[in-house]
Amino acid sequence: MASGGASPFPVSRIATPSSTTPNRIKICVYCGSSAGTKPEHVEAARALARAMAAENIALVYGGGTVGLMGEVAKTLVALSGPDSVHGIIPEALVRYERDPTYTSKQLDGVTGTHLAVPEEAVFGRTTIVKDMHTRKRLMAQEVIEGGPGSGFISLSGGYGTIEELFETATWNQLGIHNKGICVLNINGFYDGILAWINKSVEEGFIHGENKSILVEAKTAEEAITALRDYKVSDAVYKLSWGNQ
Repeated sequence: MASGGASPFPVSRIATPSSTTPNRIKICVYCGSSAGTKPEHVEAARALARAMAAENIALVYGGGTVGLMGEVAKTLVALSGPDSVHGIIPEALVRYERDPTYTSKQLDGVTGTHLAVPEEAVFGRTTIVKDMHTRKRLMAQEVIEGGPGSGFISLSGGYGTIEELFETATWNQLGIHNKGICVLNINGFYDGILAWINKSVEEGFIHGENKSILVEAKTAEEAITALRDYKVSDAVYKLSWGNQ
């Protein structure tokens, strides 16, 4: 069994919210803080934002304002307004995943210090947290509490993007959440990972039915549809995580 550690959410957070008003669809997008060397990756980020705007879908992301992260955030804000985007970023990363527009200040009520944040009118709301674990927990929690069709989409990226993608897949396998996870495979970027999944199934390291924990799309519209139609694998672990 793959190990994901203690559940990052109380069990009550995994259940469907009790409100009778349908929650807005929320998609967490994992992607690089670099734009990459091929323009197709940047265009894919913009196209995803346009597709989300067309469906009134809110974005949750890692809070950076450069690379693909910045492109998807500012494109969606331009189309749907700042309330459509929530970036969550650890304080230590602010100096690296930021562009020159960080001019406003946010008072940290705990330390009494002022922290630079991006312009809300350009990048949406930003929450600065203490560490990576809190960032990932809060991003996932927003998706879990989102309406039907909420889930996770991974654009192209590096180590951090892949780590987030696979941790989210592991949480799905362990029964921590039941939201869809889709890789937006631009120019065959994810072909190697998809081949690895097939190999792992073939050699007995991933249950055949759990191959579908990660689904593939070639366009932004396909990715959104894939989350809406997502079916949880019958082979995921039926574990009780309690309030860990």
